[in-house]
Amino acid sequence: MTITTDEQLEKLKAIGRICAVAREAMAAAMRPGMTTLELDEIGAKILAEHGAVSAPILTYDFPGTTCISVNEEIAHGIPGDRVLHEGDLVNIDVSAELDGVFADCGASYVLGKGDPRLDVLCRDGKKAMWAGINAVKAGAGFADIGHAIGKVAKKGRYTLIRNLASHGVGDSLHDEPGEIPTWPDRSERRRISNGLVFTIEPFLSMGGQMAAQKSDDDEWTLIAEPMAPCVQYEHTIVATPRGALVVTLAA
Repeated sequence: MTITTDEQLEKLKAIGRICAVAREAMAAAMRPGMTTLELDEIGAKILAEHGAVSAPILTYDFPGTTCISVNEEIAHGIPGDRVLHEGDLVNIDVSAELDGVFADCGASYVLGKGDPRLDVLCRDGKKAMWAGINAVKAGAGFADIGHAIGKVAKKGRYTLIRNLASHGVGDSLHDEPGEIPTWPDRSERRRISNGLVFTIEPFLSMGGQMAAQKSDDDEWTLIAEPMAPCVQYEHTIVATPRGALVVTLAA
């Protein structure tokens, strides 16, 4: 999607806020002993109350309203009977549609007290996302995003998952201009056009290089390869001449 009217922008802001509210409500409600399905139902209720529709269900017939990935899982985890425990690393990814417009956001959390290294990983994953967002400007190169994120990763001696990328969003869940590298990529030569809507979502890891299917029985859930802790933080943004306008904020 490329924003050309105030009406488009207001619709994008509306669905962006709904996604953010659902994600934050789910994060606040997380407790040891609850299942990921119970957590998903909280997000589903909020989307329904606002008239929004789950984008994974609408687009892919995904077996859950949101994606909830725990510990070894890094993306597209299916809500179900998995029980959350103190110290778990949990990623909540919420994307939805309202009035024909899609938005997408995600964040990772340590449930209660856990490995201090995971707290640092979360902190730095958020830093990496904001470094990417701050590199966005109409007319700048898409490669600037990956280079900015790469600096954060290099400083903390992290790796970046190289086959899960940012993407266009707005008219659909995965929209033009397609995938956008969130790692340094010298082959990326495209420029960011004014009004373009897309996500910034680096996957920062303590050793993982690629995402791989978890098992033959689960076509959705992804794990890091090699196996290592990984966090994802994601906002939907609009490119402007002054920088990125973030629309997936709860307030």
